[in-house]
Amino acid sequence: MPLSNLFGRPENRLRTLWQAAVPDHAISLAWSPDGTRLAAAAVSGPITIFDSVSGQEVHRLPGHGFGTTAIAWQPHGSLLASVGQDSRVRLWDTTSGQLARELDAGASWAEKVVWHPSGQYVASAAGKKAKVWSHTGDLIRELPPQAGTVMDVKWRPGTHQLTVLAYGAATTYDPLASSEPVRVLAWKGSPLAMAWSPDGQVLAHGNQDATVHFWYFESLRDLQMWGYRTKVRELAWDYSSRYLATGGGPVVCIWDCQAGPQGPEGSKPQMLMGHEEESSISALAYQARGFLLASAGLDGKVLLWQPHNRRNPLVGEFRFPEAEASVLEWSPNDQNLAAGSGTGAVAVFRVG
Repeated sequence: MPLSNLFGRPENRLRTLWQAAVPDHAISLAWSPDGTRLAAAAVSGPITIFDSVSGQEVHRLPGHGFGTTAIAWQPHGSLLASVGQDSRVRLWDTTSGQLARELDAGASWAEKVVWHPSGQYVASAAGKKAKVWSHTGDLIRELPPQAGTVMDVKWRPGTHQLTVLAYGAATTYDPLASSEPVRVLAWKGSPLAMAWSPDGQVLAHGNQDATVHFWYFESLRDLQMWGYRTKVRELAWDYSSRYLATGGGPVVCIWDCQAGPQGPEGSKPQMLMGHEEESSISALAYQARGFLLASAGLDGKVLLWQPHNRRNPLVGEFRFPEAEASVLEWSPNDQNLAAGSGTGAVAVFRVG
């Protein structure tokens, strides 16, 4: 049935450009800085690099023998970083398809890898450890062990500061200068994932206890949102740093962080309902410079939202058959959206 018949709009703004496949569950996606390539990692290990126009395979990288957990493309460069369940951080030359560097993550299960926006530094998380290297593979800093497993690492926008999320705290360091924390945001709980507002002023993390915690970094003011059905791993800020989209169930909740002098505290979120009631959100992604929001769900749906259109916010829909939609990634120019599924299907959509 056409989208217009279901939702009263003239067209589906998710137009499929191509579909391909990786060997199994697509766990991570990464676009090249110029948008001409898309890398997709399968949970069993292999990493496939596709031509973003044709969908043809360009390189097949072995990834990590015990399973790949995350990939990240170097900003302004050609290196692809990957981590996996073999204690390795690998830097791949995407021009030749060859391994450029292999680094020791410090624990058997390396789960996170993230480039600094300059493309000069890359950080990883494995067990209770976080490390920072130069793009040439030289170790810059091994940060002090955390109180629990590092669940996430993110660079604070506009700085060289790295925030490490683990049990009981989100700790921010300046790894180019020191191993001493710049700031410790202590919280008694088990955080799962975090997202910095693009202006670097607000840190949000989703938690095991089905809450979302906000930190105003300079003032140290914090607040908490609750009422979610499940634990919250899905967080996405819009480019203006005003709106935070969260998962934690089948409904996308969008908090207005400028709703009043107290931010979102005491306000009600906008609630976007389109995923099946018995499902749950698996990924969220805002455009880098636009207002469109994509959501993926365990029901296999990839939905495109225009939240400012309060009357008809849903503007696009696609569904993977017989599999959850597992991961989302916008192209650098915000014009294409890539999505992966639990069966290894990868789809690229033109948005418009």
